[in-house]
Amino acid sequence: MNTRERLLKRLGIAYPIIQAPMAGVSTPELAASVTNSGGMGSLGIGASTPAQARSMIEQTQALTSGSFNVNVFCHQPAQRNAAIEENWVRYLAPLFAEAGIEPPDTLSEIYTSFVGDNETLDLLLELKPAVVSFHFGTPSADCIDALKRAGIYTMATATSPAEAAKIEAARIDAIVAQGIEAGGHRGTFNPDATDESLSTLALVRLLLQQTTLPIIAAGGIMDGFSMKAALASGAAAVQLGTAFVLCPESAANEGYRVALKSERAAETRLTKVLSGRPARGIVNRLISFGEAKDSPPPADYPVAYDAAKRLNGAASMLGNHEFAAHWAGQGAPLARELPAADLMALILAESV
Repeated sequence: MNTRERLLKRLGIAYPIIQAPMAGVSTPELAASVTNSGGMGSLGIGASTPAQARSMIEQTQALTSGSFNVNVFCHQPAQRNAAIEENWVRYLAPLFAEAGIEPPDTLSEIYTSFVGDNETLDLLLELKPAVVSFHFGTPSADCIDALKRAGIYTMATATSPAEAAKIEAARIDAIVAQGIEAGGHRGTFNPDATDESLSTLALVRLLLQQTTLPIIAAGGIMDGFSMKAALASGAAAVQLGTAFVLCPESAANEGYRVALKSERAAETRLTKVLSGRPARGIVNRLISFGEAKDSPPPADYPVAYDAAKRLNGAASMLGNHEFAAHWAGQGAPLARELPAADLMALILAESV
């Protein structure tokens, strides 16, 4: 039995397709549909309260008896700097005026990390999803041991061989190899460290030279043709995110869907402007404004996200979606608007 076969058997899935967690976009309906189609659906709870996370997991369990993944954020606490935060808000003031509101007096650290979050850990140990995955780093050894004792399979994102080595040393079961093509937040452990910006296939091949753990290829995989290439490179499975955004089961709003179906989807950029950490999304006015010459550095993650979300919340009420985080990978123009089950069937047919 090869690595792929062992992974599929351990996860209890028929096909090596994992729907990316996509916090804010994934839903119980999307995750369950992918799982019920033979792949593995995912929920992103990094932006959720424990109560919201419980509701999402329990809803998914009610919709499928199969395996699904629950993803958590393992970032370090924000490095608060009042001067940087004040300068950032001051710089964004013209955009807040355009949205019809005053700039906020202060910003908040809107998302807490799973690292040290015993309430969410207890929730996962109680509900026992088949898989728990980590983004932005790894939790403590005690946390990982507790999840494994509960029979939960663990995965973590790596963007480099060095991060993959840390994941293996932490005794995590599988590595999600996130290439530079991927949409959404880059899973780097240290967002200020040098990023080699490895492509998905290059990263997969490099990791296969150093580990026997299953490698899940993530980034730029939009259809069965790219899935086939990733599996041929040695990946045990693939993870698709942007490919599922246009599914009716996703939580993407109309502005997001319009942008992803337009010519604008061809221009994505990795930027810290929206959240304070590198993340790839469709270029809009907020990104362009925030990256203009002589612009100040944004606040740290997730403090900068507080500013962006306030700005977008007000602007969207006026029908303006130019300040939204429309996360998308480099393959965004290949996105297809289909129910998740139909998209799964099409991807599988293309991969033959």
